[in-house]
Amino acid sequence: MIGRAQYSRVMNVLAIDTSTSACSAALLRNGQVVAHRLTVMSRGQSEALMPMIKAVLDESGLTVAGLDLLAVTVGPGAFTGLRIGLAAARGFALAAGLPLAGVPTPLAVAAAIPESEREGRTVVVALESRRDDPWVQLFRADLTPLSAVEALSPAALAPRLTGPVLVAGDAAARILAAIPGAVAASSPGWPDAAIVARVGEDLWREGRALPAEPLYLRAPDVTLPGPPS
Repeated sequence: MIGRAQYSRVMNVLAIDTSTSACSAALLRNGQVVAHRLTVMSRGQSEALMPMIKAVLDESGLTVAGLDLLAVTVGPGAFTGLRIGLAAARGFALAAGLPLAGVPTPLAVAAAIPESEREGRTVVVALESRRDDPWVQLFRADLTPLSAVEALSPAALAPRLTGPVLVAGDAAARILAAIPGAVAASSPGWPDAAIVARVGEDLWREGRALPAEPLYLRAPDVTLPGPPS
Protein backbone atom coordinates (compact mmCIF):
# COMPACT_ATOMS: atom_id res chain seq x y z
CA MET A 1 0.00 0.00 0.00
CA ILE A 2 1.32 3.42 -0.91
CA GLY A 3 1.72 5.72 2.08
CA ARG A 4 -0.02 9.08 2.11
CA ALA A 5 3.25 10.95 2.55
CA GLN A 6 4.43 9.72 -0.84
CA TYR A 7 1.71 11.55 -2.76
CA SER A 8 2.69 14.56 -4.81
CA ARG A 9 0.83 17.85 -4.92
CA VAL A 10 -1.39 16.59 -7.74
CA MET A 11 -4.09 14.25 -6.40
CA ASN A 12 -6.06 12.11 -8.87
CA VAL A 13 -9.11 10.36 -7.42
CA LEU A 14 -11.27 7.95 -9.39
CA ALA A 15 -14.71 7.35 -7.86
CA ILE A 16 -17.51 5.03 -8.87
CA ASP A 17 -21.06 4.38 -7.71
CA THR A 18 -23.50 1.59 -8.54
CA SER A 19 -25.21 1.35 -5.16
CA THR A 20 -28.75 2.55 -5.94
CA SER A 21 -30.63 3.68 -9.04
CA ALA A 22 -27.77 5.12 -11.11
CA CYS A 23 -24.32 4.25 -12.40
CA SER A 24 -21.53 6.82 -12.43
CA ALA A 25 -17.78 7.36 -12.58
CA ALA A 26 -15.76 10.53 -12.08
CA LEU A 27 -12.16 11.70 -11.96
CA LEU A 28 -11.26 14.39 -9.43
CA ARG A 29 -7.93 16.21 -9.81
CA ASN A 30 -6.92 18.47 -6.95
CA GLY A 31 -10.57 18.87 -5.97
CA GLN A 32 -11.85 19.61 -9.47
CA VAL A 33 -13.94 17.24 -11.59
CA VAL A 34 -12.13 16.72 -14.89
CA ALA A 35 -14.20 13.83 -16.26
CA HIS A 36 -17.65 12.54 -15.35
CA ARG A 37 -20.22 10.02 -16.58
CA LEU A 38 -23.61 9.24 -15.03
CA THR A 39 -26.62 7.27 -16.25
CA VAL A 40 -29.80 6.67 -14.28
CA MET A 41 -30.51 2.93 -14.21
CA SER A 42 -31.83 0.42 -11.71
CA ARG A 43 -30.29 -2.51 -13.62
CA GLY A 44 -27.47 -3.03 -16.09
CA GLN A 45 -24.63 -1.46 -14.12
CA SER A 46 -22.41 -4.45 -14.80
CA GLU A 47 -22.45 -3.66 -18.53
CA ALA A 48 -22.28 0.13 -18.13
CA LEU A 49 -19.63 0.63 -15.47
CA MET A 50 -16.41 -0.43 -17.18
CA PRO A 51 -17.05 1.62 -20.36
CA MET A 52 -17.77 4.60 -18.09
CA ILE A 53 -14.52 4.15 -16.22
CA LYS A 54 -12.58 3.86 -19.48
CA ALA A 55 -14.23 7.02 -20.83
CA VAL A 56 -13.42 8.95 -17.67
CA LEU A 57 -9.78 7.82 -17.68
CA ASP A 58 -9.38 8.53 -21.41
CA GLU A 59 -10.90 12.00 -21.05
CA SER A 60 -8.61 12.82 -18.15
CA GLY A 61 -5.55 11.48 -19.97
CA LEU A 62 -4.77 8.93 -17.29
CA THR A 63 -4.38 5.21 -16.84
CA VAL A 64 -5.06 3.40 -13.59
CA ALA A 65 -1.34 3.68 -12.83
CA GLY A 66 -1.73 7.47 -12.75
CA LEU A 67 -4.32 7.43 -9.97
CA ASP A 68 -3.64 8.19 -6.31
CA LEU A 69 -6.89 7.04 -4.70
CA LEU A 70 -10.05 5.10 -5.50
CA ALA A 71 -13.41 5.84 -3.85
CA VAL A 72 -16.58 3.76 -3.97
CA THR A 73 -19.97 3.73 -2.26
CA VAL A 74 -20.43 0.83 0.12
CA GLY A 75 -24.16 1.02 0.88
CA PRO A 76 -26.66 0.35 2.05
CA GLY A 77 -28.14 -0.15 -1.38
CA ALA A 78 -29.09 -2.71 -3.98
CA PHE A 79 -27.41 -6.06 -3.29
CA THR A 80 -26.23 -6.66 -6.86
CA GLY A 81 -25.35 -3.04 -7.55
CA LEU A 82 -23.14 -2.78 -4.49
CA ARG A 83 -21.21 -5.88 -5.42
CA ILE A 84 -20.62 -4.65 -8.98
CA GLY A 85 -19.08 -1.36 -7.85
CA LEU A 86 -17.07 -2.86 -5.04
CA ALA A 87 -15.70 -5.67 -7.20
CA ALA A 88 -14.51 -3.19 -9.81
CA ALA A 89 -12.95 -0.85 -7.25
CA ARG A 90 -11.18 -3.66 -5.41
CA GLY A 91 -9.88 -5.08 -8.67
CA PHE A 92 -8.34 -1.76 -9.70
CA ALA A 93 -6.94 -1.17 -6.21
CA LEU A 94 -5.30 -4.59 -6.08
CA ALA A 95 -3.88 -4.36 -9.59
CA ALA A 96 -2.39 -0.90 -9.11
CA GLY A 97 -1.57 -1.01 -5.39
CA LEU A 98 -3.89 1.91 -4.66
CA PRO A 99 -5.68 2.87 -1.44
CA LEU A 100 -9.44 2.45 -1.57
CA ALA A 101 -11.90 4.64 0.38
CA GLY A 102 -15.37 3.31 1.15
CA VAL A 103 -18.07 6.01 1.28
CA PRO A 104 -21.44 5.49 3.01
CA THR A 105 -24.22 5.86 0.45
CA PRO A 106 -26.46 8.10 2.64
CA LEU A 107 -23.57 10.50 3.22
CA ALA A 108 -22.88 10.70 -0.52
CA VAL A 109 -26.54 11.56 -1.14
CA ALA A 110 -26.64 14.17 1.64
CA ALA A 111 -23.38 15.78 0.50
CA ALA A 112 -24.87 16.47 -2.94
CA ILE A 113 -27.43 18.87 -1.45
CA PRO A 114 -26.26 22.51 -1.69
CA GLU A 115 -25.08 23.88 1.65
CA SER A 116 -27.44 26.85 1.42
CA GLU A 117 -30.37 24.47 0.97
CA ARG A 118 -29.42 22.41 4.03
CA GLU A 119 -29.06 25.43 6.29
CA GLY A 120 -31.47 25.42 9.23
CA ARG A 121 -32.94 22.03 8.31
CA THR A 122 -32.71 18.43 9.37
CA VAL A 123 -31.65 16.38 6.36
CA VAL A 124 -33.37 13.02 5.91
CA VAL A 125 -31.81 10.60 3.42
CA ALA A 126 -34.17 7.80 2.42
CA LEU A 127 -32.96 4.99 0.18
CA GLU A 128 -34.98 2.21 -1.40
CA SER A 129 -34.57 -1.10 0.37
CA ARG A 130 -36.98 -2.95 -1.95
CA ARG A 131 -38.83 -3.87 1.23
CA ASP A 132 -41.63 -2.23 3.20
CA ASP A 133 -39.36 0.21 5.03
CA PRO A 134 -36.72 2.37 3.32
CA TRP A 135 -33.22 2.84 4.72
CA VAL A 136 -33.15 6.16 6.54
CA GLN A 137 -30.46 8.32 8.12
CA LEU A 138 -30.74 11.82 9.58
CA PHE A 139 -28.08 14.52 9.30
CA ARG A 140 -27.58 18.02 10.64
CA ALA A 141 -27.22 20.81 8.11
CA ASP A 142 -23.41 20.47 8.36
CA LEU A 143 -23.74 16.72 7.50
CA THR A 144 -23.03 15.51 11.02
CA PRO A 145 -25.10 12.32 11.47
CA LEU A 146 -28.03 12.62 13.87
CA SER A 147 -28.85 8.92 13.75
CA ALA A 148 -27.64 5.56 12.63
CA VAL A 149 -28.91 4.32 9.30
CA GLU A 150 -31.83 1.96 9.78
CA ALA A 151 -34.82 0.42 8.06
CA LEU A 152 -37.61 2.71 9.20
CA SER A 153 -41.20 3.29 8.16
CA PRO A 154 -42.29 6.88 7.44
CA ALA A 155 -44.81 6.60 10.29
CA ALA A 156 -42.07 5.63 12.76
CA LEU A 157 -39.80 8.40 11.47
CA ALA A 158 -42.30 11.24 11.88
CA PRO A 159 -42.15 11.51 15.71
CA ARG A 160 -38.36 11.85 15.58
CA LEU A 161 -38.42 14.99 13.46
CA THR A 162 -38.73 18.55 14.68
CA GLY A 163 -38.33 21.80 12.80
CA PRO A 164 -37.80 22.18 9.05
CA VAL A 165 -37.08 18.92 7.25
CA LEU A 166 -35.30 18.39 3.92
CA VAL A 167 -35.60 14.97 2.27
CA ALA A 168 -33.30 13.39 -0.33
CA GLY A 169 -32.78 9.91 -1.78
CA ASP A 170 -34.53 7.60 -4.20
CA ALA A 171 -37.16 6.78 -1.55
CA ALA A 172 -37.79 10.44 -0.71
CA ALA A 173 -41.35 10.36 -2.06
CA ARG A 174 -42.33 7.83 0.60
CA ILE A 175 -41.11 10.16 3.37
CA LEU A 176 -42.53 13.34 1.86
CA ALA A 177 -45.98 11.80 1.69
CA ALA A 178 -45.94 11.05 5.42
CA ILE A 179 -44.22 14.14 6.89
CA PRO A 180 -46.32 17.35 6.62
CA GLY A 181 -44.20 20.34 5.69
CA ALA A 182 -41.16 18.31 4.61
CA VAL A 183 -39.42 19.66 1.50
CA ALA A 184 -37.74 17.70 -1.27
CA ALA A 185 -34.06 18.45 -1.87
CA SER A 186 -33.14 19.82 -5.28
CA SER A 187 -30.31 17.29 -5.68
CA PRO A 188 -30.78 13.92 -7.43
CA GLY A 189 -31.95 11.00 -5.34
CA TRP A 190 -28.93 8.84 -6.10
CA PRO A 191 -25.21 9.15 -5.32
CA ASP A 192 -23.03 10.83 -7.93
CA ALA A 193 -19.43 9.67 -8.33
CA ALA A 194 -18.30 13.31 -8.49
CA ILE A 195 -19.55 13.77 -4.92
CA VAL A 196 -18.27 10.33 -3.89
CA ALA A 197 -14.79 11.39 -5.02
CA ARG A 198 -14.77 14.51 -2.85
CA VAL A 199 -16.23 12.81 0.20
CA GLY A 200 -13.99 9.78 -0.25
CA GLU A 201 -10.85 11.88 -0.44
CA ASP A 202 -11.83 13.81 2.70
CA LEU A 203 -12.63 10.63 4.64
CA TRP A 204 -9.39 8.99 3.50
CA ARG A 205 -7.24 11.98 4.45
CA GLU A 206 -8.86 11.98 7.90
CA GLY A 207 -8.47 8.21 8.31
CA ARG A 208 -12.24 7.70 8.49
CA ALA A 209 -12.97 5.94 5.20
CA LEU A 210 -14.88 2.68 5.45
CA PRO A 211 -13.43 -0.63 4.28
CA ALA A 212 -14.42 -1.56 0.73
CA GLU A 213 -16.99 -4.08 1.94
CA PRO A 214 -20.74 -4.00 1.25
CA LEU A 215 -22.71 -2.40 4.07
CA TYR A 216 -25.83 -4.55 4.08
CA LEU A 217 -28.28 -3.34 6.65
CA ARG A 218 -29.35 -6.30 8.79
CA ALA A 219 -30.34 -4.54 12.02
CA PRO A 220 -31.37 -1.00 13.04
CA ASP A 221 -28.19 -0.35 15.05
CA VAL A 222 -25.69 -0.12 12.16
CA THR A 223 -23.84 3.18 12.59
CA LEU A 224 -22.12 5.09 9.81
CA PRO A 225 -19.14 7.37 10.43
CA GLY A 226 -19.52 11.11 10.35
CA PRO A 227 -18.86 13.21 7.26
CA PRO A 228 -15.74 15.25 6.55
CA SER A 229 -15.53 18.44 8.60
